[in-house]
Amino acid sequence: MENFKLKIALQVLFLVAAIGIGSGSVNAQTYKTGVGLLIDVGDGGTLVGPHIKHFFQPNHAGEASLQFGNGLTVLQAMYQYHQPISGAEGLQWYLGLGGALLFPNNSGNTHFGIVPAAGIDYKISSAPISLFADWRPKFLISDGQNEFLAARFGLGLRFILNAGSNP
Repeated sequence: MENFKLKIALQVLFLVAAIGIGSGSVNAQTYKTGVGLLIDVGDGGTLVGPHIKHFFQPNHAGEASLQFGNGLTVLQAMYQYHQPISGAEGLQWYLGLGGALLFPNNSGNTHFGIVPAAGIDYKISSAPISLFADWRPKFLISDGQNEFLAARFGLGLRFILNAGSNP
């Protein structure tokens, strides 16, 4: 089952790359807020849910998500620092850091997670859509026990609410 999830994650990553390479001209980051679907896959199961990203300044964004799956409900918030990739309009790399609260469905124990991220964000100029892919390992802390999940990846898309509004 884990190999199947990894294959799905790689296929989505290749799709994001193909769209990025195959699209015509794309403008630099030209949105302020986007909402969409986040798929968080890898070690520990698959989580899926809505998320929102908002740029407070051209290079500084916040992302929040509510994810479900693998017997968990996860609330996550993250700060992200963005920079454009030279020669690839609409494509930016980013680094992020945030926290997560994990609520297991079968117990009252809440877990805390520290979540760094490194990824790419691509805004399609001809559509109000942004695609992203990142590596987001998780450091989980619960009842004095720690766990590190290195193989975690975020994939998704956003509908842009205010295209052309650069922060």
